[in-house]
Amino acid sequence: MREHVVIVGSGMMGSGIAAMAALAGNPTILVDLDLQKAQAGRSRAEDCIALRQKNGLNTEEEANRARGLISVSTDIEEAAASARLVVEAIVENLEAKQILFRQLDELLPTEVPICSNTSGLRITDISALCHHPERTVTTHFWLPAHLIPLVEVVLGDRSDPAVGTTMVGELKKWGKAPVLVRRDLPGQLANRIFQAIIRESIAIVASGLASAEDVDTAISCGMAMRFPVWGPLTHLDAIGLDLGLAVQDSVLPSISCEQKANMYIRDLVARGETGAKVGKGFYDWSQRDIETAMKNRDAFIIEAVKARAKLHGEV
Repeated sequence: MREHVVIVGSGMMGSGIAAMAALAGNPTILVDLDLQKAQAGRSRAEDCIALRQKNGLNTEEEANRARGLISVSTDIEEAAASARLVVEAIVENLEAKQILFRQLDELLPTEVPICSNTSGLRITDISALCHHPERTVTTHFWLPAHLIPLVEVVLGDRSDPAVGTTMVGELKKWGKAPVLVRRDLPGQLANRIFQAIIRESIAIVASGLASAEDVDTAISCGMAMRFPVWGPLTHLDAIGLDLGLAVQDSVLPSISCEQKANMYIRDLVARGETGAKVGKGFYDWSQRDIETAMKNRDAFIIEAVKARAKLHGEV
């Protein structure tokens, strides 16, 4: 009987995805090449479940049930034998993903969807070696996968749209907020928007208009405060498209339209100032703690998820 959700890859993303699959009541198999890695992934998944329970995002009963639904394996063939759905979350390498997808395509009946958690590669390319690429789609979970509701379901050039619709429905059962992306373009949907924000943010710092800290503050304490319930297109409808048009005509001519990365970030990288991992990037991380920043991020997300659920009558 095909009842398992199979997650291939037990790293940070795979473990978070496994936690959400199990919390939705799915028997879940976490697969990795190495048993120790798979077991470590299960432990991370259990930590994700515990965090959600501790913060009231799931009940104790749901958490206990989920823990019992997660198993591990190093045998992809054995796991595939009972899979009703597969999500790949391995290294972001096209050749490695192509080889895995070809193997899964040969092992699984054609009605079983094969999904990739890729954030940057095209599902069209990932499934290029498959005989049945029509059952392949991207399901891009946003980090941290056990907290962020968004999942981008991306149709490849040869994907069956019905598979995308099926995955949207499936992910809603997981408590996610999936969006259907109808073309297989770089950046999918949300990252295209995010990169536009990043481009202008860097351009502002590079021009001397404001500091990195003030740019981050302007975003996090301004527009980002209303984004969870008030997207930019809702905002335009609310203020009136005539006003929105006038603002765009005034502001857009001075906004960065560079088609490549700004020299400011190129110079930082050239100097070896590549961010928190080396102690310096836009910020001096010898004066800041990235672990604390990540904990603060997750705590805020948890409260935002609770507020969103309350607004939507989900609690």
